[in-house]
Amino acid sequence: MRKNIVAGNWKMNTTVAEGVELAKAVVAKSSEVPASTGLIIAPPFTHLVPVAEAIKGSVIGLSAQNCADKEKGAYTGEVSADMLVSAGCAYTILGHSERRQYYGETDAKLVEKVKLAIAHGLSPIFCVGENLEEREAGRHFDVVTEQIKNVLYTLSAEEMAKVIIAYEPVWAIGTGKTATAGQAQEIHACIRKVVAEKFGELAEDITILYGGSCKPSNAKELFACPDIDGGLIGGAALKADDFIAIALSF
Repeated sequence: MRKNIVAGNWKMNTTVAEGVELAKAVVAKSSEVPASTGLIIAPPFTHLVPVAEAIKGSVIGLSAQNCADKEKGAYTGEVSADMLVSAGCAYTILGHSERRQYYGETDAKLVEKVKLAIAHGLSPIFCVGENLEEREAGRHFDVVTEQIKNVLYTLSAEEMAKVIIAYEPVWAIGTGKTATAGQAQEIHACIRKVVAEKFGELAEDITILYGGSCKPSNAKELFACPDIDGGLIGGAALKADDFIAIALSF
């Protein structure tokens, strides 16, 4: 039985002190959320250790926003999976559209990242999604299918069971635009079908999150769709009230 999850990606926002306060505010409100819904927060690297302390003993899981594609060594500025685990992380976001777009992350590099993350005990929140040009050309199903096949098809079933998928319509991230519930559902269903073609019944247990300008005002309609199991939340995750309101939308 797949789990409903609401994950907050803080991106490059908040100072360490602000992040700790936000984490404490989320902890204070987390008791309102049913146990059937998992809560995850993904602060910047600099915040991980103090935020891990702030959420200690709560139901909230800690995620990084990225992870290196190497075990360790002379890779200045990179953060390894082992480091993330030692900081208290159970998850890491990988393949976010901003990493693909701004930093040139390829599917080949993401294969290495996903495998390393899983090998070190992290559950990847693996992001897929099309940009506006691809959507308008009617290529959205093809783009998402290719991203899944190029990366997740390299995994064993045991590895795949650790993965959470997040669908991000790139044209909806930070733009205020949101895919309609119908648009989101049809591509989530496509994702589950593509996973099933490789991994069979396991696809029914994979959590698939929606990640494009999800907020309290539209979360209920999105989460009512049969193949949408929660959200990867950006801007709305920076306010504890909004984040919890989204988590209460199932």
